[in-house]
Amino acid sequence: MTTAIASEQTRRGSPADFLRGLMTTAPLVPGVVIFGLLYGVLARQVGLTPGEAWAMSLIVHAGSAQFTALGMWASASTWTIILTTLAINLRHLLMGASIAPYLLGLRRYWRPLLALWMSDESYAVAITAYRQGTGSAAYFLGANVAIYLVWPVSGLMGALLGTAIPEPSRYGLDLVFPLTFLGLLMSFIEDRTTAVVAVVAGLLALGGSRVLSGQWHVLLAGLAASLGGIILEEVERAWRQR
Repeated sequence: MTTAIASEQTRRGSPADFLRGLMTTAPLVPGVVIFGLLYGVLARQVGLTPGEAWAMSLIVHAGSAQFTALGMWASASTWTIILTTLAINLRHLLMGASIAPYLLGLRRYWRPLLALWMSDESYAVAITAYRQGTGSAAYFLGANVAIYLVWPVSGLMGALLGTAIPEPSRYGLDLVFPLTFLGLLMSFIEDRTTAVVAVVAGLLALGGSRVLSGQWHVLLAGLAASLGGIILEEVERAWRQR
């Protein structure tokens, strides 16, 4: 009984872990802020009010989905936007599946609590900590909360600026999103297998974008590359046992 309690306490973490999760995301905050400002400006350009732009960030809390919705705002139906953004966010199923084993032994309320605010950035921070043996639910929650606090505020600020920045790409702000995730990707590349998976996923996504509509190529590329990574690991394991 004591062992089980200790195990749950270790997985749950402490207030210090929560603060550590908040602080670990600090290097990512400037990128999130710029990205949020850009979102807010674009939201005003398609006709959203500052309040509506802010509400979308609070409720949706998914930058890529929000940008996609804005791009389709004037030309697509409501259901088309919903289905397209759903396809984009299906990658969260892969993210959730990879981090779920580290949440075993926790009380049931932890999983929906962590899933609700999970973002790409907080996931990357949390899974890295778990793999290094320093992760916990409190740490994960801290990373989630940090991004959730910054994203809606920066989006509202961008919306209040309105059309003060008529062409964000002129200042290179459109590069913030891919550069941020390129930096996150580098923290996952630990050996040859993960490097191969990253390269294959990128190539498949680029190829898929030319033949598939919407954002399905992102999910399919991730699934295919992940399956390839599993096969490579099994081949390497079998080779070592020979």
